Amino acid sequence: MIDKWDRKIDYIRISVTDRCNLRCIYCMPEEGVPSLSHKEILTFDEILRLCRCFLKLGIDKVKITGGEPLVRKDVASLIGQMKTQVGMKNVTLTTNGLLLGEHLPDLAAAGLDGVNISLDTLNPSKYEKITRKDALNEVLSAIQDALNYPKLKVKLNCVPVLDTDEEDIIKIAGMAKNSRLGVRFIEMMPIGLGKNYSYYSEEDIIAILKEAYGPLEPVDAVLGNGPAHYYSVSGFEGKIGFISAISHKFCNECNRVRLTSDGYLKTCLQYEHGTDLKEVLRGNKEDSFLEQMIEQTIYEKPVSHNFKGDNPQGTLELDGMSKIGG
Repeated sequence: MIDKWDRKIDYIRISVTDRCNLRCIYCMPEEGVPSLSHKEILTFDEILRLCRCFLKLGIDKVKITGGEPLVRKDVASLIGQMKTQVGMKNVTLTTNGLLLGEHLPDLAAAGLDGVNISLDTLNPSKYEKITRKDALNEVLSAIQDALNYPKLKVKLNCVPVLDTDEEDIIKIAGMAKNSRLGVRFIEMMPIGLGKNYSYYSEEDIIAILKEAYGPLEPVDAVLGNGPAHYYSVSGFEGKIGFISAISHKFCNECNRVRLTSDGYLKTCLQYEHGTDLKEVLRGNKEDSFLEQMIEQTIYEKPVSHNFKGDNPQGTLELDGMSKIGG
């Protein structure tokens, strides 16, 4: 699928729920947010039908997201059907890790290709401040469990927040030294509550890591489905990656769109632009009509985000990340 800016769109992030078992300070208030009712979110059959349409249009890579996707029952079954019935080339999952350990056997059996685990600090008290839950040990255990599955790509996503200091960043990166774990540092996206927090730039973090571990050498090989780029460090088994949407704008290479849990096809994180596919799905339309709507929506994908406020491309998104899909 090629959009009007000649970008190849082959990757979709599909949210299966807007619910989460954490209350991270940059995502939700402590009391949470109103959740969609079960009838408002897409059924697995509806998601699979859309996946068949996406695949026909050339989108063959899927990231399962939330909220926290593992709070929805039978996600492993959905992943298995995406792989075997639909024929998706690559299906991965992003999770906060709290429920990952208990679901890993089923996820691996379903053919999950990779898992991204969110972890912003190794300091227990800071972890609890950020997530509003004392659960760091569960997440660390799940990371080790995931690494025991040789065919599963395991990545760690770190968004430095709160009172993050250099020691936090050094320790998080150090998790890649003696394991195949890929550690990625992600700039805070100014969406929802994320607007209230500043971020470390890629250059800031590279300077910190260079002082601690020595030079970082760019890796030319593509190591994932999305926008991350990676560095190797001497003596490290794993790689260090960056997703730097603000300081290193990569919109000209963007290959992704998003499907919210209630069926809205969203083409850029910052803007409302998109199409309500649930309405089309439940309107007894043929697949050919669905495919036409998807193709038209993606073709009109905005040329870039405008988080610095100098060149708006449309109506700004007002929902937070849990509603949009992380």
